[in-house]
Amino acid sequence: MGVMGVPGRTRRRTIRFKIFGLLLVPVVSMMALWAVIVGVTTRDSLELRTYTTLWTTLRVPADRLAVELQHERLTAARYLGGQGGRDEMIAQRQHTDRALKNFRELARDQEAAGTITSVMREDLEHLLDRTSRLDAIRGDIDAGLTSVIPAMEAYDAISDAVFLLQRSLSRIEEIPIYQQTRIVINLAYAKELLAREQALAAAMLKPGREPMPQAEQKLFTQIAGNRRFMIDQALAELDPELRAYHVNLIASPEYQRLRLLEERIFANSPPSYTEWQTVAGRLATAFQQAQDQAGARLAQRAEPVADDVLARAVLLAGAGLAIVLVTVLVTLRLGSRLSVELAALRRAAQEVAQVRLPNVVDKLRRGEQVDTEAEAPPINTKSSTAEIQDVEEAFSAVQHTAIDAAVGQARLRAGVNQVFLNLARRSQVLLHRQRIQLDDMQRRATEPETLDDLFRLDHLTTRMRRHAENLIILAGEVPGRGWSKPVPIFDVARGAAAEVEDYARVTVHNMSDHALVGEAVGDVIHLVAELIENATVYSPAHTQVHVRGEMAANGFVIEVEDRGLGIPRDALEEFNDRLANPPEFDLADSDRLGLFVVGRLAARHDIRVTLRPSPYGGTTAIVLIPLDLISTPQPPDTPRGLVPLTLIPVDNDTTAGEEGDR
Repeated sequence: MGVMGVPGRTRRRTIRFKIFGLLLVPVVSMMALWAVIVGVTTRDSLELRTYTTLWTTLRVPADRLAVELQHERLTAARYLGGQGGRDEMIAQRQHTDRALKNFRELARDQEAAGTITSVMREDLEHLLDRTSRLDAIRGDIDAGLTSVIPAMEAYDAISDAVFLLQRSLSRIEEIPIYQQTRIVINLAYAKELLAREQALAAAMLKPGREPMPQAEQKLFTQIAGNRRFMIDQALAELDPELRAYHVNLIASPEYQRLRLLEERIFANSPPSYTEWQTVAGRLATAFQQAQDQAGARLAQRAEPVADDVLARAVLLAGAGLAIVLVTVLVTLRLGSRLSVELAALRRAAQEVAQVRLPNVVDKLRRGEQVDTEAEAPPINTKSSTAEIQDVEEAFSAVQHTAIDAAVGQARLRAGVNQVFLNLARRSQVLLHRQRIQLDDMQRRATEPETLDDLFRLDHLTTRMRRHAENLIILAGEVPGRGWSKPVPIFDVARGAAAEVEDYARVTVHNMSDHALVGEAVGDVIHLVAELIENATVYSPAHTQVHVRGEMAANGFVIEVEDRGLGIPRDALEEFNDRLANPPEFDLADSDRLGLFVVGRLAARHDIRVTLRPSPYGGTTAIVLIPLDLISTPQPPDTPRGLVPLTLIPVDNDTTAGEEGDR
């Protein structure tokens, strides 16, 4: 029995009524249980595993970076204080750069994996910003524009950023692990303070045991005092296992000797630099070994804790699974009919998206007229569910609107193409008149400088004409340039080279005396000019672009070879696909306008254009002109050879616009 006013429709029931029984049990039982599982146990387990991962992949490389920065700061201080050579400093910079490169790569990997929190990301960006100033710091040192303390402070700022990131990486909900991690990092910072003492002493301890300047002595005393305080505090808070890695070091005779040497510096009776550096260097190495051992042990501690938490999560998940099985048995029958109705709606929607709309778009691309009502009949799956019927009506409205929009877009595209065409045609007329005027001015000019200026202006006009022709090609029309007689392909190549900005860098090699049929001359000149211009733009200014040509079995081949940086393999495949199958022009892809124009021109004459790597590391563009466009070779008028473009006349019949019989 149909509903009044809606013939053929059965009684409508809401989807809320049908899914109430389906979702009642999961809402009551599963939400509470799975909220505990996902929100507590799984999160804790993942956090602990993330802690271990970040410790290995970021904290350890960051510590290595800090060590290399300490060494570089020491060599710089030695250099500024006259205690070391420049070669030693330059060699250490290379070690620092390698550590920094490795750290940046690992940081990018962790960012991509999503294991870094927002706080960690801020501290990471702060560190990367600090490291970006390394070149400026080094430049000031090399140029003698800085002294010891400013240079140390610049390096100290980078090291502080490293330890700020390490503290961010140590934040974890597992309080015991977090506390011990924080203390280990504080000990690492104490080692950093020892490295700062080394750098300051390297610059200030002179032969003859002269006292340090007052400012440097005050800074040294402050750094040493902070280091002693941090070590004493950390050893008091570390647990016995982690303390064991450091206690032997602090109790060693070497460490006591270091303290005595510091006391002598405090009292303005400094030791020799050799004596100081021998003791401090050995302690710094031992300190780093203790740090590495303690850090590795901390990372190991997190793994069994994470396993225990995960085991609890699995246990709770098993209980939840039992409830799920019961729920499935109860709700399967209730959901089966709804699934059938939704499947029918899905098929109808897929037909709209995959069949109807693509067919309409294809018709519009072919320029055919489209009847919206005929192409977009209403969707009807004969569902008894009110919400599904509403979705059907919405889909029907969507497809109707989409087809209307496609028709409007096609009309808009046609209008834009016509605007392009009108603008380009007007520009062609003006440029043609301008070239005639320039030719007349060149004939009347007598001053060499004036002739040179007119020649450059004429060359710019030629390039402007090619850009105007690009608009015509975008509009799907044919440019006005045409030739009635065959033109030697050698002259075609020279004419194309003359239309680019850096024509002086282009060398057109001798070619066989085959000719190109007149109807294809203009488009081939345009096509080759785009390839040559691309070669000059993407190759160093001091290199040459070579254009060669010869007859092959399937046609005439023109090669445009540059000596630039080349194109990555994946990009090369994409470009070749676009050249072989030119897509419809997209305004968002305007930075590849030249590639689009070449593809359009090649498709018009069945010319095949292929890009491949050149033997010199650059790119070679190969243009294969089919045999039906090649005319019988004509006897050459003059001998040819390797001819630089700067010696080739460019304003002749192969580069002229629309004037004359060609």
